[in-house]
Amino acid sequence: MNKTPLLELRNLSVTFGHGETEFKAVKNVSFTLNEGECLGIIGESGSGKTLSALAAMRLLPPQAKVSGEVFYKGQNILAMSDDDLRQFRGRSATMIFQEPLSALNPLHTVARQIIEIIQIHRPMSATNARAEALRLLEAVGITQASERLDSYPHQLSGGQRQRVMIAIALANSPPIMIADEPTTALDVTIQVQILKLMKQLQQNSNMGLLLITHDFNVIRALAHKVIVMKHGEIIEMGDMKKLFESPKHPYTKMLIDAEPSGQALAIPANQPQILSTRDLKVWFPIKRGLLRRTTCYIKAVDGVSVELFQGETLGIVGESGSGKTTLALALLRLIKSDGKIVFLGQNIESLQGKFLRAKRKDIQVVFQDPFGALNPRMSVGEIIAEGLKVHAASLTEEQRQQKVEQILVDVGLEPATQHRYPHEFSGGQRQRIAIARALILEPKVIVLDEPTSALDRSIQAQVLELLKNLQTQKGVSYLFISHDLKVIKSLSHRVLVMRHGKPISYGNTQDIFANPQDEYTKNLFEAAFHMDTLL
Repeated sequence: MNKTPLLELRNLSVTFGHGETEFKAVKNVSFTLNEGECLGIIGESGSGKTLSALAAMRLLPPQAKVSGEVFYKGQNILAMSDDDLRQFRGRSATMIFQEPLSALNPLHTVARQIIEIIQIHRPMSATNARAEALRLLEAVGITQASERLDSYPHQLSGGQRQRVMIAIALANSPPIMIADEPTTALDVTIQVQILKLMKQLQQNSNMGLLLITHDFNVIRALAHKVIVMKHGEIIEMGDMKKLFESPKHPYTKMLIDAEPSGQALAIPANQPQILSTRDLKVWFPIKRGLLRRTTCYIKAVDGVSVELFQGETLGIVGESGSGKTTLALALLRLIKSDGKIVFLGQNIESLQGKFLRAKRKDIQVVFQDPFGALNPRMSVGEIIAEGLKVHAASLTEEQRQQKVEQILVDVGLEPATQHRYPHEFSGGQRQRIAIARALILEPKVIVLDEPTSALDRSIQAQVLELLKNLQTQKGVSYLFISHDLKVIKSLSHRVLVMRHGKPISYGNTQDIFANPQDEYTKNLFEAAFHMDTLL
């Protein structure tokens, strides 16, 4: 491998604030990215991995104080003029961001956004630039690329949007590509496609790839060298294989060991059935024409039959658009559905008003984004106690207070935290608060919709352990929705695999994972557990 240095950071530091409020977010970071090399930077939220990359690209806000040196082929980036910096970005180095829908301009077509960066660095006619944009879309594997040129970002899938971002990044054949969590928001099969694409493009152009992620599977699949960061510092650096085989720092070992493993805790036999569905359907009509007649349907959930027993976890897996969350919303009676739903021995599909409201106490939900789900204007105590005011109105203020304090202890938080507000907590703590809010009503079932996907690995492991312990203590049943098959395997007693609204596989977790019967489930498992062999 050619070892020509492309990017070199020497004692890079990033500081915010001043005086007593000064906070050093990046502390004396030094590393080199070579030509044809993939350097992975891994660490939890707040480790400084993304800030280091943004500082190298001079993309930090004015209030950030950057010290140290950053060199591109011997030229100090931090000392570049504005004109030189504009040429450097896009021509010499480019960056792919985590969320393409936020990074792409929603008002401009795909063609316009690609053509713009081409013409900034390589003056050419509009016709030639459009032809080049088409070539780039085809190069990144977008099907029917000529039709997609005039699409807007919202008209594309997550995988397609990420491919457009890569096309924009490659528009001027830069020697350096920085990819910041490029696959975190993608389904596992799409993730493999994007990583395979990035690997091929890197090898074909001998490009240096700086890969920022908190996913060790992505690092294993692509990186030659790895940097581990914590609290703004590099705590370990080395060859990828050696680092995984024999990590030297306890923090690195903890991150590697935090990968979900094991299996669901055993439950007693002959547990009562809590929830069941039979041939459940959620069809959304598509209306066209002047009279808005229904011409066809989007079959979001199409003939799903499942059972859930006391103390059991049913894992629901599938790619985006498979109908996982729609199924949960139907079970929660938050959207209209057809088919039988039996909850605690009663048909609830036709319940309305106060009769349905009474059932809501026994089936609660925890959402993917706890920060969005918690009211920022209410204290933690008020958030957790809110349900009691509706479903346990006879309780006195003192009794409610006691219940709030006890449930905070149950989820591993101090009772004193009830007086604080959601923004004062970390992501993992906010998810514990969301779980406490659901648990305080002593429900029979909790629907968990991607509750750990936005969390760091170590925090994810803590939340999963908490859920297992609470299930053992309280006998609550979980409907656990996730696209992370390792999480599903470690927590679920049974699994439902969905695709395009239909049930593909359904049965005991160990049986499904050990011997998947259909091609789609096999492909999902291959992508989740053997990513490195697929690239």
